[in-house]
Amino acid sequence: MGYLNPPLSKTKRSMNNNAQFLVNFLKHVHPMPDNVAKEITQHFEPILVIKNEALLKQGEVCNDLFILETGLVRAYTLDINGDEVTTNFFSPPTLAFDIASFFKRTRSHQSMYALTNCTGWKASYPKIQRLFYSIPEFREFGRANLVNCYASLQERTLSMINLTAEQRYEILIEQEPAIFQHSPLKYIASFLGVTDSSLSRIRKEIVGR
Repeated sequence: MGYLNPPLSKTKRSMNNNAQFLVNFLKHVHPMPDNVAKEITQHFEPILVIKNEALLKQGEVCNDLFILETGLVRAYTLDINGDEVTTNFFSPPTLAFDIASFFKRTRSHQSMYALTNCTGWKASYPKIQRLFYSIPEFREFGRANLVNCYASLQERTLSMINLTAEQRYEILIEQEPAIFQHSPLKYIASFLGVTDSSLSRIRKEIVGR
């Protein structure tokens, strides 16, 4: 999903050390034998990110890949007026990181914060690189995720052009209902590319149908 950075090392470890979630996630994205999936999990560590804690701040380099198990993460950037614009939401199970910053080793143009308490698994950039080179199944896992990330970005870009705000709202609430349970409406409005008042109107019109 996401873009993690050194401050994450200061977060509390998740009390749930059962890696079965991680095994299932790896196998869901790309089929692989149990023993291979379990070997990969040895390179990840469980973490707990507290609500409102930063996973990544704009201007930092994303140093960790985070797999979200529970909770909700928001990514945002600042427009030319200095206002926050939501660029993405991450709800489990998913990768949560700034893909460009992580792989290109460049400073991120966005920030990422936990909207709720979040649990998950993280691995550093060097560990991810070693996994790519040493385990073919992980390379395919990474390839599949890159394709999924590109497809999601393309769908979002096209939706801003060929769908109405109402259609974008209905798709989001159908596919990601957790966002509406845990995110302030102003964050959702900026993600959909509408004003707060326009989102309120859309919500009223849909409820009144």
